[in-house]
Amino acid sequence: MRFLRRNSADTTAEAPQPGAQLAEPLDKAHSSGKGRPTPKRREAQARRSGPVPPPPRTQREAFKRMRGNKVNKEERRAAAADRRARMMAGDEKYLPVRDRGPVKAYIRDLVDSRRNLMGLFMPLAILVFVALLTPSLAVQRYATLATTFMLIAMIIEGFILGRIVTKRVRAKFPTEPIKGLSIGWYAFIRASQLRKLRIPKPRVGPGEAVK
Repeated sequence: MRFLRRNSADTTAEAPQPGAQLAEPLDKAHSSGKGRPTPKRREAQARRSGPVPPPPRTQREAFKRMRGNKVNKEERRAAAADRRARMMAGDEKYLPVRDRGPVKAYIRDLVDSRRNLMGLFMPLAILVFVALLTPSLAVQRYATLATTFMLIAMIIEGFILGRIVTKRVRAKFPTEPIKGLSIGWYAFIRASQLRKLRIPKPRVGPGEAVK
């Protein structure tokens, strides 16, 4: 009986504690972390963008940096001016999507070859605005009346212009899908702008024949 009790006591003493088996991997998992705090957002962005250049040590070095930045700005301005010049000249590569294609170029030529009353739309709007600021009620009344008649005439002229342009575009490009409403609206918007402000610039003068 004593041997049995002694053996059972030894086995219970040698048996590992269940808590000790669980605590050890937890300690390892806790110790196997990064060991450093999570970097902040600014630090991560600065690390991606590269190291910050040191401040200039001399006035000459600062002048060189300013000159380099100035050269970059001048290059960007020159590139923007070149893009605008090409767009004004009608280069397809630099035109907006709505102005690209031979159909739109032909519509612009048709509109630019005509003298349209709609080209006075912007000056008329400025005239009305100035008339409304005057204290005279008679001037305001006459300006409003003249503006109403001008707007009616412009709408009629725009409708006629859209019909003419659509007919000529369909005859010029019989295989192209031509939508009359889209063509007429494009011609109306082009004709309602001042000639000097049209983009791209007109390639034909008023009265020139467009084939």
